[in-house]
Amino acid sequence: MQSVLILVWSLHLVWTFPSSTLEPSSDPILDPSPDSMDPGAEQNLAPGCPPCDPHLCPPAVGCRAGVVQGVCGCCEECGNILGQSCDPGPEPRLHGLCGTGMRCAVDPRPGARSADDQDELLCVCDQQEALCGSDGNTYRNRCEFREAAFFNLLLRVKGKGPCKTVPIIKVPPQTQVNSSGSLLLFLCEVYAFPAATVEWRKEGQEGSLPGDDPHLSVQSRGGPLKFELSSWLQIERAGLQDAGTYQCVARNKLGTVSASAQLRIMTQEDLSSYLANSISEMNQLLDQDYDQDLY
Repeated sequence: MQSVLILVWSLHLVWTFPSSTLEPSSDPILDPSPDSMDPGAEQNLAPGCPPCDPHLCPPAVGCRAGVVQGVCGCCEECGNILGQSCDPGPEPRLHGLCGTGMRCAVDPRPGARSADDQDELLCVCDQQEALCGSDGNTYRNRCEFREAAFFNLLLRVKGKGPCKTVPIIKVPPQTQVNSSGSLLLFLCEVYAFPAATVEWRKEGQEGSLPGDDPHLSVQSRGGPLKFELSSWLQIERAGLQDAGTYQCVARNKLGTVSASAQLRIMTQEDLSSYLANSISEMNQLLDQDYDQDLY
């Protein structure tokens, strides 16, 4: 009789507490399976990343170049803008990923190098065609236009290619004071579309320079940016006869503009006195500003 009671009690225990050999519970809280886990958790490949919960991601706002995947592969963040240092991808590691319509590539500027003499990677626009905006400004590429449109919601594309404009002198020649026998350079940088021609003139003298004067020369080349032209007037062994007002004249079929600068030639003694007076006047101005800051 005692053996029968023990057998019945054993069967009751087995029915009440299933053994570990039975099938596990399908409750995802007690037995989480890969299908029931947060799908974003599998994307957390970077060390130190917490489990992914998209509801905890901060909003990516004010992104001039759109949004990209964050370092943990869970949240979105602002993409890097045009010309900013970047990571080649597909994962951001140090600098971040480029925004919409851009790729991470070697700095296109000639001679640009980083501190360790390696090619620097920057965000470069995929579409390099210039655009004319409804604001009358020329944008070098679509990415530059897209960034401007972020701040100006009314901005539209007026047409492909640069906006047609009369020449604009972006860097005018600067007035100079020097001694006789010096080598002097005047620089003039012009933007225009259609392209402009640049010539140099001297006030009171007919014709454009250099004429037949062997110690004068003019050189021009495209750049430094698109649709720009840089021109130099060089004067070798400048003498007193070279003193005067020089003019940079830029023209295209839409119009003509000019900018002037003066050249003063002095003897060595006069130049030393002039520089000394200039330094004295500058020190006086600095002293006045310093006194005003104190009070």
